Amino acid sequence: MRFRELDEIVEAFVHLGVRKIRVTGGEPLLRPGLVNYIHGLKRFPEICDVALTTNGLRLAEMASELKEAGLSRLTVSLDGLSDEIAGKMNGLGVGSKAVLAGIDEALKVGFPIKVNMVVQKGVNDHEILPMAKYFKEREITLRFIEYMDVGNANNWKLEEVVSAKEIHDILTKEFTLNPIDITSSQEVAKRYQYEDGVEIGLISSVSQPFCANCTRARISADGKLFTCLFANKGLDLKSIMRDESYKKEDLIPLLSRHWRKRDDRYSELRSAATKASTQKVEMFYIGG
Repeated sequence: MRFRELDEIVEAFVHLGVRKIRVTGGEPLLRPGLVNYIHGLKRFPEICDVALTTNGLRLAEMASELKEAGLSRLTVSLDGLSDEIAGKMNGLGVGSKAVLAGIDEALKVGFPIKVNMVVQKGVNDHEILPMAKYFKEREITLRFIEYMDVGNANNWKLEEVVSAKEIHDILTKEFTLNPIDITSSQEVAKRYQYEDGVEIGLISSVSQPFCANCTRARISADGKLFTCLFANKGLDLKSIMRDESYKKEDLIPLLSRHWRKRDDRYSELRSAATKASTQKVEMFYIGG
C-alpha cells in the first residue's frame, strides 16, 4: 500500500472511533519512508497512541529519529538471551546481541518499551527466569506469550505450549507477583508487578482465549484487512481503493459493515484436533 492510501484508511478508522495505531510487520523498520510516515500521523489529533512492534535489529540506528518523529512506544520481540535460542525462535538465525543493543539505545532516548517472549516447551522455556531477571533489572515490561498456531509454517503442536499458568508458577518460585487488574476485558495481557513495581505480563491466547473482547483490526502491507490474527483471508482494500469506481466516501461504510459482520473466534474453537491443513495467514505477513 502507498502511504497516502494508508492515511486514507487511518482517517476512516479514526472517524469510526479508533484512537490507537500500531505499526508492525513483517519488519516495519525495513520500509523506506517509515519515519516520515509516523511523523505525518500527527495530523490526526484524535490518535492518542502510536506504537511500533519490531524485531529490534535496526532499532539501535533508528531509535532517535523514531522518537523525534513522535512514536509513542515500542514493543520488541525477543525469545531468549542466548544467541542460539533467539536465532532458533526467530527463524532467522539472528542472535540476541543486536536486539539487546537496540533496546538499550531505545531506553537512552526515552522510549517506554515492552519485550514480547513467545515460550515454546523444550525450546526456550528454560529462558523464562533469565529473561525475567534481565528485564526486571532494566525496569522493562516483559510479556510472556503462549506459543500459538499463527499461520502454518511453524508446525505448531498443542503439547508444545507452555501455559500462562505454568509460566506464572515458574516465576512465583523466584518472585512475588502482585496482580494489576487481571480481570480487565480491555487488556490483552494479564498484568502483574514485582514488589519493586516493575511490570510483567502473561498473554494466554491458547489456554484462555479472549476472542469475545478483541477490538483489533489488522492491515497487511499489501492492503488486506484482517479481523483476526488467525484468519485465512482478508478484505482486499488495495484492489477496492484502486478500482476506477472507488469513491473515498465509500470507505467508512465499507469498513463499518465489514467489522459488524465479523465472527472470528478461532482461539475459542482451537483444540488438540485443530486441523493442520487449515490455512491461516502467517505472522510474518500480518504482524502481531
